[in-house]
Amino acid sequence: MRIMTVCLGNICRSPAAESVLIHQLAEAGLDDVTVSSAGTADYHVGSTPHEQSIAEGESRGYAFESRAQQFVADHFDDVDLVLVMDSANEDDVLALARTPEDEAKVVRLGAFASDTSDGVLDVPDPWGLPREAYIRMYDQIEDAVNGLLAAIQDDRVGEIAAAQHALR
Repeated sequence: MRIMTVCLGNICRSPAAESVLIHQLAEAGLDDVTVSSAGTADYHVGSTPHEQSIAEGESRGYAFESRAQQFVADHFDDVDLVLVMDSANEDDVLALARTPEDEAKVVRLGAFASDTSDGVLDVPDPWGLPREAYIRMYDQIEDAVNGLLAAIQDDRVGEIAAAQHALR
């Protein structure tokens, strides 16, 4: 499976989700899954992740190697699952979808959270906010990634994605 995490600028949420996923996949022994990240905007192309994302992530044991890139329609050819951080990212990525198959690959990360009783929650953008926003972002991402790992192991990713698509 090939996964791409996507947020707005590809410096806060999506590289954090990428790093958490890479770390958790390795710990789970799921070495047949690759992870990358991108942003829907071109604001930070070529930049490293935001210093607050790196600081909080490293304090939790995550490593960062990616540089920001912009999501383009051709990325659909390279991935099986596009995990967007919020509904605005979802709309932006869906606008680039060329086929129903492309659309089916797009799922909000929050669909895999442990509690979806109030619906699929967005991962709020912490950019420009204090450290506490990055702490909350990581807490939310880690919870959803744990759910995603369980879904991968139980072969339920498609089922969860379809349920989230039904809410669009």
